[in-house]
Amino acid sequence: MPALNENIAATTSLAARLQCPNCNKKYAIDIVQSYATCCNQPLLTIYDDLSLSKEDFKNKPFTMWRYFELLPVFDQKNIVSLGEGWTPILQLDKLARKNSIYSLLIKDESVNPTGSFKARGISMSISKAKEFGIEHVVIPTAGNAGGALAAYCAKADIKATVIMPRHTTETLKEECRLFGAELILLDGLIDKCGKLAKQLSETKGMFDMSTMKEPYRLEGKKTLGFEIAEQLNWKLPDLIIYPTGGGTGLIGMWKAFKEMKKLGWIKGRLPRMVIVQTENCAPMMQMFQHGKIAADYNPQPSLAYGLAVPFPFARDLMLDVIKESHGIVITISEEEIQQGITEVASNEGMLLSPEGSATYVGMQQLLRSAWIKENEEVMLLNTGSWYKYR
Repeated sequence: MPALNENIAATTSLAARLQCPNCNKKYAIDIVQSYATCCNQPLLTIYDDLSLSKEDFKNKPFTMWRYFELLPVFDQKNIVSLGEGWTPILQLDKLARKNSIYSLLIKDESVNPTGSFKARGISMSISKAKEFGIEHVVIPTAGNAGGALAAYCAKADIKATVIMPRHTTETLKEECRLFGAELILLDGLIDKCGKLAKQLSETKGMFDMSTMKEPYRLEGKKTLGFEIAEQLNWKLPDLIIYPTGGGTGLIGMWKAFKEMKKLGWIKGRLPRMVIVQTENCAPMMQMFQHGKIAADYNPQPSLAYGLAVPFPFARDLMLDVIKESHGIVITISEEEIQQGITEVASNEGMLLSPEGSATYVGMQQLLRSAWIKENEEVMLLNTGSWYKYR
């Protein structure tokens, strides 16, 4: 098996520019950028010369960096990696039979470094921070992103400040401290943490790594889409159920699917995308039903920390994915999350994170309503390790 960076040095990233998804204004990709200030939207990385073959990736390392040409790091020496990506897709055969569905798959991101899918986006964003010579970064986090940032910053010799809700489990706090990050705890949810991150960015010169307020975490997360296609022999499932907080993975997968369409790697209809949120914090349900978040909206904490994102910055892009894919937004209760963890564990021997469990009970809800047909192939996303929530 090739080592990391082997067979990468001779290749070049095809990233051409950054672009506003709303008005298409172009932003230079060779200088530090945050978000599209023209329309207050996330910036998207655009690749112009999409002429790669699937065969070009045959002998690449089995990490997310096998897709180097379609990622925005220009010098492979700047890659900061702990071996993230190429996580397994597992068949949940017993639960498929129990729920009378043709095929039930799960992409298990808990085996990533630091135990969650956050490793993908943080590996990418810290690699770009290193490429730009950024020395200190700050992140607001519900938990897992903070630990990932602390780990990758330790590897890259970049200072890290992590701002986290005080009610977050001690495991997630302690990993930040062990990796050497400055940890700030606040009462409230991640939106309050985000306000302090913005303030520290403006007053202390730290670079703000908030979800979708810099361009590159999205590019790391989009490797989920590349992997799903390649691991399933370039045939995508009928639908993908995604536990959605900030939405980077949802938007990233959809971006990857469209890029692969353009490359000719995949054909036919793309998966229907499903956003699942907790009833305690469901801004995307309000966006889906009413096109806006209500003024009297009162979000509450969730045992699925990653779903407690009251005002996601990329909500317009998330809604676009749902509309383009003919998808749907659903909510589930905190009690159902707990029940899902027990049911999957006792049937399949897997301990899902609360967010991962939300995708399973969300699927059951959609089966009951007949939105999912019995002859369809469904993919769930387990975004993190159950053990980090103790």
